[in-house]
This record gives sequence, C-alpha cells and structure tokens, in this order.
Amino acid sequence: MAGPPEARPEPAQAGLVRASRVPRRAYAVAAAIAVLVAGIGGLATDLGPWYRGLLQPAWKPPDIVFGPVWTLLYTLTAWAGARAWWHARPTVQADEAAADAGRRRQRRLLFGFLLNALLNVLWSVLFFKAQRPDWALVEIVLLTASVLWLISACTEVDRLAARLLLPYLAWVLFAATVNAGVLRLNPVAPGA
Repeated sequence: MAGPPEARPEPAQAGLVRASRVPRRAYAVAAAIAVLVAGIGGLATDLGPWYRGLLQPAWKPPDIVFGPVWTLLYTLTAWAGARAWWHARPTVQADEAAADAGRRRQRRLLFGFLLNALLNVLWSVLFFKAQRPDWALVEIVLLTASVLWLISACTEVDRLAARLLLPYLAWVLFAATVNAGVLRLNPVAPGA
C-alpha cells in the first residue's frame, strides 16, 4: 500500500529538477528576448496602403486586437521559455552523463525558442514587407510546427510551460486561417 502523498518518492527522470523555483533572472532574460522579438516584429509590420487595400476575411478581428493579443502571447511564451529552460537543467547531484543530458536539453530548448522567434518575425517580413501572403502562408506552416515542437519539448521538462504555449498555438492556427482567407480574396499575380 502506498503511503501518504508526501511519503511517496517522485520517479527519477534522468536528472530533471521539478520542484525548484525559477530565478527572476531567467524570467528577466526571457522577457528581454520577448520584447526584442516583439519590437523587430513590430518594425516589420506595415499597416500602410498595401495592407489597407487588401480584402479581409469576415473572421479577421479588428487591427486593434492584435497588439494586446501578441503582448499576452509573448508574455506566456517568455514565461514558458524560462520555466522550461530552468527545469531542463541537471541536478546538482547528477552524474556527468545526466549533467550532459541536462545541458543538451537546455541547448535544444534555447535553439527551439530562438528558431520560433525567427519564424515569428519572418512571417511579418513576408506578409507585410515583401507583401507576399502566399509565402507567408507557407511559412506559417513552419511556425506552427515550431510551436508544436516547443510544446512537446517543454512537456518533457515542465508541463506548465507546455500548457502556457497552447494559446500561442491556437492563435497561430487562427492566424493561418486569416492568412489563407486574405490569399483567397487577394490572389497574388504570378511573378509578383
């Protein structure tokens, strides 16, 4: 018979640390990166005459909604990134193999979040600067795949971090439908 919950040992998981608190500096670094990505994405977003001239699908929200939604999504993503990176680290007591595995997990997570940030900005560049909603629609498939990968990678080290990314996934999927609607209503001329 199992004892009370506090008496049950947690299963060992290759040197993962689950119970420790994420330091503020990890959140600060993640927040700074999120602000940088948001700023670059904002610079790539041009709501000028070309964009204003596009026919939009009926389900596209008003432009004023995008700023608050992205602020929330960047906040959740930074929170998830800091938590996942911190919880992927090796334990102090880990042997060398477990410590190496923890550092590899941290590097993979960092690479995944940075790749996702690059894909996030690239979508804005393709859609707004290059004025190519067709290329942006292809690119958003890669962006979606990167969010799915992040959710999977975060699940391995911190389930809350993975859950924090679910609104981001939902928004990217919704954005893909808006992008597809824009492309359907505004076909891109060959050679454009």
